[in-house]
Amino acid sequence: MASKKQGCLLALALMLSLTALPVSAAAQELVAGGRAVGIKMTTDGVVVAGVCEVDTASGKANPSGDAGLETGDVITKLGAKDIHCAKDFVGAASELDGNPVSVTVDRGGETKQFTITPARASDGQLRLGLWLRDGVTGVGTVTFYDPESGVFGALGHGITDTDTGLLLPLGKGEVTDENITGVVKGESGTPGQLDGSADENKVCGSILMNTDYGIFGVMDGNQAGSGAMECGEIKTGPAKILTTISGKTVGEYQANIDRVYHEPDGSRVLITVTDKTLLSAAGGIVQGMSGSPIIQDGKLVGAVTHVLVNDPAKGYGLSIQDMIAAAQQCADRAA
Repeated sequence: MASKKQGCLLALALMLSLTALPVSAAAQELVAGGRAVGIKMTTDGVVVAGVCEVDTASGKANPSGDAGLETGDVITKLGAKDIHCAKDFVGAASELDGNPVSVTVDRGGETKQFTITPARASDGQLRLGLWLRDGVTGVGTVTFYDPESGVFGALGHGITDTDTGLLLPLGKGEVTDENITGVVKGESGTPGQLDGSADENKVCGSILMNTDYGIFGVMDGNQAGSGAMECGEIKTGPAKILTTISGKTVGEYQANIDRVYHEPDGSRVLITVTDKTLLSAAGGIVQGMSGSPIIQDGKLVGAVTHVLVNDPAKGYGLSIQDMIAAAQQCADRAA
């Protein structure tokens, strides 16, 4: 996903149950995507983006750092107050009186508790010395859509914390209409990116799961596509990538699957873009193309996930079977 902004986005409660995601209905024939969408996701809890010093009358203090909080921790409780979003945190922090306060965090799936003593800053305000965020926005690409169930999958990788790489816990998420206005061409050592304009008034789907294999949810209403196609096994050889590099038009571009890596957690592939138009316009694969479907022999077989930074004509992908399996496993655990 190409990140546009990371900030304090106020979250609402997740209104749809994961058990409502009928992944099994989307297992064999799917509509291949390629459509660029705006992605907006809030976390369940607030993420520690960093700890910082506080200027006090007696010198500098680092209350959160000294207490043991680390970048990437997800704060789920401040004192006796549950924290689901930035608004919750601000409300709880406003009630601090200078006494030590307990903070509960999720650190890599493990719950930990710390005690922070707020520092009184030189302006008289009590501060904890934290930089926080509770959401991300960006551009990504839809991989598949099932017209019967409305289920979609996108990105081919999870939405993670930029500093730690940890998967962000989903609070609420949505995908919106996106118009690609330009492409920053990738060069060796510098990944390019899709530039776009999201219309937040045109929400086209809800994100219900954020996994290592992509984001999954339900689209609102019928989504245009090329018709359902069979899903197949990805293999070495010629392939096509469906993606959007201008406006809202999905293009078809030639590529080659150079290698297939069968690993314990799924199949990964090395891709080389061979299409002259895509190489000329973008240099190959750029940020924002994550999720672009890979087609072989008329079958949907995988999705682009990352660009090879030192060679933008090359990138990585995963199999469509792994995306479907990940969505199904998440739905099964939630049932």
